[in-house]
This record gives sequence, C-alpha cells and structure tokens, in this order.
Amino acid sequence: MRRCTTGVLAACCSLLALATATGCGAADMTEQASPFANAQGARTVTLSTQSWVGAQANVAVAQYLLEHELGYRVDTVQVDEVPAWDALSQGRVDAILEDWGHPEQQQRYVEDKKTIVDGGGLGVTGHIGWFVPTYFAKQHPDVTNWKNLNKYADRLRTAESGGKGQLLDGSPSYVTNDKALVKNLDLDYQVVFAGSEAAQITQMRQFAKEKKPFLTYWYSPQWLFEKVPMTEVKLPAYKEGCDADPEEVACAYPHTPLRKYLNADFAKSGGGAAEFLKRFKWTTKDQNEVSLLIADRKLSPEEAAKRWVRGHEPTWRSWLEK
Repeated sequence: MRRCTTGVLAACCSLLALATATGCGAADMTEQASPFANAQGARTVTLSTQSWVGAQANVAVAQYLLEHELGYRVDTVQVDEVPAWDALSQGRVDAILEDWGHPEQQQRYVEDKKTIVDGGGLGVTGHIGWFVPTYFAKQHPDVTNWKNLNKYADRLRTAESGGKGQLLDGSPSYVTNDKALVKNLDLDYQVVFAGSEAAQITQMRQFAKEKKPFLTYWYSPQWLFEKVPMTEVKLPAYKEGCDADPEEVACAYPHTPLRKYLNADFAKSGGGAAEFLKRFKWTTKDQNEVSLLIADRKLSPEEAAKRWVRGHEPTWRSWLEK
C-alpha cells in the first residue's frame, strides 16, 4: 500500500530540500546505478534504501554485518519504491529489504519476467492509518471513530487546509488513499502534504509540544509513537479488494507483512551475502530501536547499527548460520 508512484516522482524530488533524514530517487537509474552492482568476482552488495527511517534501519544493520562479519563491500542507492523495483530487476541493486506491497511490480517481475525473487519476510508487519494524539483522544474519545470526525473539523483546521480540517500526510510520493477516503466518506477535511517523513515528524512534534490536536496519516512500525503517543481513528473495516479501485476506496488500510526481494541472478550467485539477506529477520521492536537512534538521537546509521549489533548478538548470529 505504501508509498511511491511514478506519476509523482517529480513532486517528490522537488521536495528533497525539506527532507533531513529522507531522500528521493529518480525513475531512471542509469546515472545512479551503483558501480558495485553485479561486479564480476567482487564481494560486493548493493542495497536499495527507501526514504523512511525504518527502511534505513534495516539497511544500516544489514550493511554493518555484511561488512564487519562477512567481509563484503556494501553500496547503497537511495531511490523511491516503484523505481527501486525497476532497478532491482535490472540488477542495478541487489536487494530491497522492506516492501509494503506492490502487486503490479510483483506480477511483472516475480511472476512474469522472473527477474526478481521473494527474499522472505522481514518479520515486521506494517500498517497505515489515521491517528490523533492520545492526549486529544482522551479528552474526546468519540474522535477515534471516523463518523465523528466532521464534528472536530473546526478544531483541526490550519492555515494550509483552506477552511476545512487538516489531514496531514507526508511526502506526495507515498501511495495513500486519503484523498479518496475524504471524498468517499464525505469528510470536511483537506489532505495537506508536509513534504517528507522528516517534515511531517517536525510538524507533529510541534503540535504535541503545544498540546494542539491534529489528525495525521501515519504508519507502524515507527519510532515516533514512543515520543508522541497516538491513537488510531477507526475507519470502515478493511476487506479484501475494498481498495482495488483507487478512486472508490472507502475502507481502512490493511495490515501488511513486510517482505524482502532480491534480484534473481544475485539470489543464485550472491553466495553468503544472498543467504544472509534471506535470513535477515527481526522484530518491530528491533527496527524501532535502531530508527530511534538514527532519527531522534541523531546517530549515524553505522553507529546506530553498531550499537544494536553489540546488544543483540543471539539475534543476528542466526542470520549468519549456514
């Protein structure tokens, strides 16, 4: 369900300056390809890094262990979701470590062309939803039902929402159903894009500091829940296929077991690195621990990974076993 469509890549890239912990790639990987991808005879691995910090946490730990335990050189390419599938198929990157579900790309590359293979589950289940700060939900418990949101539209109005309540989204490159949901549920709200995950976090933390109400598109796993407790707004229940038509969506987002994908040639000939990435599997708690170190405590990804590795040897040792 998340995050990027080719039609909004230009918008994403124009907002790059807003992102502090995020990034944006282009659909054409020709000029961005790693010099190490598929290098003959070289012990190298190229990993795709998506813009949200949870995905960066996966890559940081995988990179640290590949380099320090298995002796590989690791290169990373920062690119959005859909073009990352294209790059993976072409062998310009070797692996995507966190995919939120792209049925069209899965059909094209995994089932039809067979240039990409499923690398197994990440061990983390992702979920997108609408959230309000818990301090506001405690004051107004009925706000957690979508049927009552119009009652609070005036309270959630901002200068950017044009006289309506504001539904805060992150990057316009993320795949969301929010505009359709607002329309189809007849809600007096305007979707407002912060520009990036980092910019959205900045706004939410400022609202929380001032104890102001807000309504936001958000997702788990995400470290911010530890700093700003939030309560999910119940949307109409998700049923298989209820989101098939993007224009007619009127249901909640699903819970999605996140998966890894490998370039098919790399999966066959990538040796220990490919086997390691297939076995890489951790928990939401693990990912959030590393994400918090990167995004909140401002550690470099390498240092954050190093700290996690030091404290979780039994977990990562199992990824190295043959």
